[in-house]
Amino acid sequence: MTNKMLNLYFGLLIVLALVASAFIFPNVTNQGIDFINQKINSQIPHVNDKGFNLGLDLKGGVHLEYEADLSQVKQNERESAMNGLRDVIERRVNIYGVTEPIVQIYGSDRVVVELPGVESIEDAIAWIGETPLLEFLEERSAEEIEEIKAIWEKVEGKTIEEIQEIEGWEKAFESPYRKTELTGKYLSKAALSFDQTTMRPIVELEFDSEGAKLFEEITERNIGKTLAIFLDGKPIIGDFYAPRIDEKISGGKAVIRGDSSIEEVRTIVQRLNQGALPVPLSSPIVQQKVGPTLGQNSLDNAIKAGIVGSIALVLFLILFYKLPGLLASFALLIYILVLFSIIKITGATLTLAGIGGIILSIGMAIDGNILIFSRMREELEDGNDIYSAIEKGVKRAWPSIRDGNVTTLIVAVILYFLGTSFVKAFAFTLIIGILVSLFSAMVVTRIFLLFFARGFALKLKRIWS
Repeated sequence: MTNKMLNLYFGLLIVLALVASAFIFPNVTNQGIDFINQKINSQIPHVNDKGFNLGLDLKGGVHLEYEADLSQVKQNERESAMNGLRDVIERRVNIYGVTEPIVQIYGSDRVVVELPGVESIEDAIAWIGETPLLEFLEERSAEEIEEIKAIWEKVEGKTIEEIQEIEGWEKAFESPYRKTELTGKYLSKAALSFDQTTMRPIVELEFDSEGAKLFEEITERNIGKTLAIFLDGKPIIGDFYAPRIDEKISGGKAVIRGDSSIEEVRTIVQRLNQGALPVPLSSPIVQQKVGPTLGQNSLDNAIKAGIVGSIALVLFLILFYKLPGLLASFALLIYILVLFSIIKITGATLTLAGIGGIILSIGMAIDGNILIFSRMREELEDGNDIYSAIEKGVKRAWPSIRDGNVTTLIVAVILYFLGTSFVKAFAFTLIIGILVSLFSAMVVTRIFLLFFARGFALKLKRIWS
């Protein structure tokens, strides 16, 4: 590699470190941008100053546990219903500004909800408790409706005792509509649109594949009738309460027309998207608050552990590997900056488990450097010059670095897709850390070694081994 190319690559690494630092320390960066804008009268935009997303164990928040009512759900459909419940709760609390909520299913009917940064248990319960159950109800037969209406007329104005003396009085509490199998768990999305002819607001519904089949069956047997839409046992507002079915609808997409205002339709769409709970929930059976002080203590301890561990690694590298160890320490610094900037940019939630994954990946990054340095020493002992020893050392170390990281990466990916939220947090940071560590060892460390293996450093062979 020519000196010109080395200088270019070294400069790019420095730029990468500065860009990563800008994302990690936005306040300092924005102060520098303000200074530059004043000096040269420019309009350089600020860096997003949003902080890291911290989990419940670091930020504090609310922990709730619910029990789902599966009494009306078939045994073979309960797992699907619980998965749908989890997804809807996540969507619901996200709309209230809760970042990265953790919603998990335990056993067959338990749902655990963790809301980082939420200070009020009452608010959290209200958000989830207000989430309505979405149901689609079809008309009963004409004979049944007539019977119900006839009973209504008979019981009107009568006392409870008098009502109970009327034959078939129970029908007075029945609705002209009956439940169908189509519920909110089959609704993919609802959207506000406009009729191309009348330009009136309409509601567009889209169901998943299973919901599309159910919807097709319901519309086929109810042509000319209405289909009522209930949220939490109550009809939705406006003319969209019971839209008329004009024909069999296939494909899982439907349009509901009415005479409501845009604001009413927008409210309907919002409620449909936010509140499509497939099964009802009980009141919280467990509710507790993790104070921000406890979370801050956990974060402080985790940061101290990371700093102490990193310093110990740097001292080890310099003590045993001299100049290459010192250069690897700078490569480690770039590694940490890049890793944390990626975590921040992706919006991933940092938890104690996630920090554990980061610290483990730092150790693996150092392990890659040690393999390179060991091979370098062997090459130097065989009489190779420093430049050749670096190139051959990196080449010989690559198979071991590759195999060690790939095997760990495979395990981390499996943990991410099959583990619970805490395991996922650990696996995610470990995956990102492994990928960045490969870049750090094979690119950053190599460029640093080659860049400084020039001039006077070539004459001081003792500082290289």
